[in-house]
Amino acid sequence: MTVDKTAVRDAATVIVLRDRMTTPSVLMGQRGAKAAFFPSKFVFPGGAVDADDAGVPLVTPLSELCRDRLLEASETDLSHALAAAAIRELWEETGLLLGEPGDWPGTPHPDWQSFADAGYLPSALGMQFFFRALTPPGRPRRFDARFFLVDAERIEGDLDDFSAASEELSHLQWVPLAEARALDLPFITEVVLAEIAACARDLTPPASIPFFKNNDEESLFLRLRGVAPVD
Repeated sequence: MTVDKTAVRDAATVIVLRDRMTTPSVLMGQRGAKAAFFPSKFVFPGGAVDADDAGVPLVTPLSELCRDRLLEASETDLSHALAAAAIRELWEETGLLLGEPGDWPGTPHPDWQSFADAGYLPSALGMQFFFRALTPPGRPRRFDARFFLVDAERIEGDLDDFSAASEELSHLQWVPLAEARALDLPFITEVVLAEIAACARDLTPPASIPFFKNNDEESLFLRLRGVAPVD
């Protein structure tokens, strides 16, 4: 079957924030010069949701508030698949792991085999839905990307060990937040960085989630608020 690569695909991106209370930095890498999407640009780890992500066991799911906000302006509940995709992409592209020690029930999907072999189950503990952006029409690839913010303290293992990373991103590094916007970035990444800078030291969920909705009819800037759970 031929895949229409110009169709909008759901995607998950991970913003890992380190030393947020002192000298915050974010994990970024550079895409290849021949990449169809954002060639040579510095980006956060992330990628498209795979069909099997929906069935991946999560030790801890996303918070109720995150799930509620992910449902807004969405036809189906993709919260579990998006969280799993974010964890998988972070592992594949950086070798950094969001999870808890444990054995997988059954045989993992091949995309998750190396994660399982490391002795961990994925966990969305501490992941915060932070931003959403739809790629404008006319681009070689289009994604409905949900950005998740997570504190580097949630990472298992050495934060500076990228030895298990794939070759999809090069020059993996912790970039000081104050210097990140000087890199060669996609426009939307610059916008996200500005949002992070405004709330890096605030541990409470934001009042609403920015959504850049670029569709065939018009470009809109929306705010996804969700409903905070009642204790």
